[in-house]
Amino acid sequence: MYRLLIINPGSTSTKVSLFEDEKVLFEKSLFHDADELLKFPHVNLQMDFRYGVIMNMLSEENVDPASIDAFVGRGGSAHTQPGGITKIDQRLYDDTVAAVGGSEHPAKLGVMLAWKFATEYNKPAYTLNPTNVDEYCDYARLTGIKGVYRVSHSHVLNQKAVAEYHAKSLGRRYEDMNFIVAHIDGGITVSAHDHGRMVDGNMGADGEGAFTPTRIGSVPVLALLDYIDEHGTDAVRLRCSRAGGFVDLFGTANSDTIHELVEEDDYKASLVWNTMLYQICKMIGEMSAVLCGKVDGILLTGGLLRFDDVRATIEKRCGFIAPISVYPGEMEQEALALPALEVLRGNKEPLTYQGRDVWQGFAGIDL
Repeated sequence: MYRLLIINPGSTSTKVSLFEDEKVLFEKSLFHDADELLKFPHVNLQMDFRYGVIMNMLSEENVDPASIDAFVGRGGSAHTQPGGITKIDQRLYDDTVAAVGGSEHPAKLGVMLAWKFATEYNKPAYTLNPTNVDEYCDYARLTGIKGVYRVSHSHVLNQKAVAEYHAKSLGRRYEDMNFIVAHIDGGITVSAHDHGRMVDGNMGADGEGAFTPTRIGSVPVLALLDYIDEHGTDAVRLRCSRAGGFVDLFGTANSDTIHELVEEDDYKASLVWNTMLYQICKMIGEMSAVLCGKVDGILLTGGLLRFDDVRATIEKRCGFIAPISVYPGEMEQEALALPALEVLRGNKEPLTYQGRDVWQGFAGIDL
């Protein structure tokens, strides 16, 4: 029998689960409003705060961390990685702290916290399908600026878990199907899955795609340059991942608060909310083109699917593309736990972090 602590920091919450083999002993999620997290100028500075949150959760459940056999954290921000479960080591921890991959999403804290627990209690630590898994096709990488490339920064963990679950529910394999998967929550990413590979998607925490409760989304470049001239680059970097979207427009990342205003027919809230949904639908349309219209299903997941109008709007605008299925919330906790359990049982070998990007350029072409 093995105990695994699953650590999943998000842009607006910290979720923790304790598994005993396949059984969930407890699962807790604590919401953090924008004001609380914006006290920390850098994501790394949230470490002590999030560690304290986790220790309080364990204390409330009378769980001794020393009784846990492995710590599993969501990840990101290091060099790009292949999909699958990876053992966390000092090099992966250091590259995550340094954000060598260029993204400063709070998901990186999953690796950092799992490693902290692992070193304190002399236990192994793992991560699975971090935000920087790279399976992109070359068409998804190139930009019109030499030496500037698009990379994979997405909710890979939940998107792949949902796609694999949905394929299995149909009696088929993820590797034999094409899906568009939209993760809709504090961050929003939409990606194209072509026969088991996530070949394209938006860089959600980098200012691309729909704006979200915490992110600015895509902004016209010249307009953004004017904004930078007035406010500076640090302000824009903060708004890309933590202080944009609802936070900038309303002063809160709490979607329940905004949606209550929508239900009261508040004009500003309705305009902002429905514009966000409109932009999500445009992203889904883009991904259908990536898959040449051969889409087996559009899968919607994430916390904002608790609001019925999210599904209704997407069905109205995108239902002609493919059947739409909804998986409210996310499947990340179980997705993190089960592969790690297979490693502990000796049934699976974890990957080793290589300390270099998966993609090494366009086969010698100078672009």
